[in-house]
Amino acid sequence: MSHKVYITNDQNKVKVPSGLRILIRRACHAVLEYEHFEGSAEISVTFVDNEKIAQLNEQYRNKPQATDVLSFPLGENGNYDINQETGAAMLGDIVISMERAMEQAELYGHSLQREVAFLTVHSMFHLLGYDHECGGLEAVRMREKEEATLIQLGLPRTVSYSADQV
Repeated sequence: MSHKVYITNDQNKVKVPSGLRILIRRACHAVLEYEHFEGSAEISVTFVDNEKIAQLNEQYRNKPQATDVLSFPLGENGNYDINQETGAAMLGDIVISMERAMEQAELYGHSLQREVAFLTVHSMFHLLGYDHECGGLEAVRMREKEEATLIQLGLPRTVSYSADQV
């Protein structure tokens, strides 16, 4: 299936490493494949700085602080708007703070690429309707799915990586 991942860099605090866009596309494809997503999908990924993600976090979640990643799903209960021109399901938007990703990569002793791949996979499951906010079984299942996808990408997870889960 042809999936489209639109990637925009809206920050200049962190240099975007070469190969990162390819890795993000691979991460999105891997999640869709793992979930046996039917048809084609569109996802938008935007790189921002801490200031911008803090604004979005306050605006949409009433949390006035920077976070690593925000997911804005467009679908509900597996129903998605369809792009009339392409026929693809529009899954939603992923917003990644490159500053925060860099901080976390350093904290956990792995590459920025690996951190961003983690955050992308995590967000993709949100776009597909998974949630860990309530904890419990749903959070465990989501983590298992993330783990399986990351292993497929050759990036087994060694540490918990999302600040919200620590």
